[in-house]
Amino acid sequence: MTPKWIAADWGTSNARFWAIGGDGSLLGERTSDKGMGTLDATEFEGVLAEVCGDWLDTANTVVACGMVGSRQGWVEAPYQTTPCAVCPAKMVTAPVKRAGLTVHVIPGIRQMEPADVMRGEETQIAGFLAENPGWDGVICMPGTHTKWVHVSADEVISFQTCMSGELFALLTQHSVLRHSIADTGWDDAAFHDAMSQTLSRPEGLAGRLFSIRAAQLVNDTDTVTLRARVSGLLIGAELAATKPYWLGRDIALVGADAVSMPYVAGLKAQGVTVVRADAKDMTLAGIKAAHALLET
Repeated sequence: MTPKWIAADWGTSNARFWAIGGDGSLLGERTSDKGMGTLDATEFEGVLAEVCGDWLDTANTVVACGMVGSRQGWVEAPYQTTPCAVCPAKMVTAPVKRAGLTVHVIPGIRQMEPADVMRGEETQIAGFLAENPGWDGVICMPGTHTKWVHVSADEVISFQTCMSGELFALLTQHSVLRHSIADTGWDDAAFHDAMSQTLSRPEGLAGRLFSIRAAQLVNDTDTVTLRARVSGLLIGAELAATKPYWLGRDIALVGADAVSMPYVAGLKAQGVTVVRADAKDMTLAGIKAAHALLET
């Protein structure tokens, strides 16, 4: 079989491409380390040709999501505004030189008050809804900037972004805490104890974070235990801030195991059961849903 079109998830650091057959089957997958952050607008088409050149012999349509549609990307795809459909009625077309090629870019979503934005996650949401028709509730997408998204009737109603992932990286790699934190490892008891502290008293986060360093200096506390404690403190504070999203709602988690499992554990401790889905699978399903609209 030969590819009919190409799906692309083009982020800041990396890009992933899928070759899709005429019957919707997945024919191939390729990646590139040439993300949006290393390119200017004139270089995207060259990367596409470099990575997917043979696919382009038969695939004359590309549907792309992610930072490729940011102001610094290939072409700016203006945000939809909440409440809005997860699959846009219209995409933006990127400028190309190759005859017969059309590149469609999926727009992100913005929220006016409180101000918030997403770009790329909306496609994962569309994929989850395509795989789970009629689903109504909250979708949590853990990561550097975790999204909590209220979805109803195939629309994004509202959402909240939390920087817990980025804060964890900054604290464990660039702050004074880096001397006390193991690179890997986990301690369930330490995580749950720390999470319960900031879930009930989030105002104590700043003080409890410094106690991580003090515990290692004064008590020689194990660095794996302290790594789990930092994660617990941050996720506890995040769960306190997002309680209106998860309390009493159906919750789906879309993400890789490494970033999702602390959220699964944290929500389970509050009596919340979650449905799990893989981020990459949902991204491809969402791009397929956007492509299907082109053919209607």
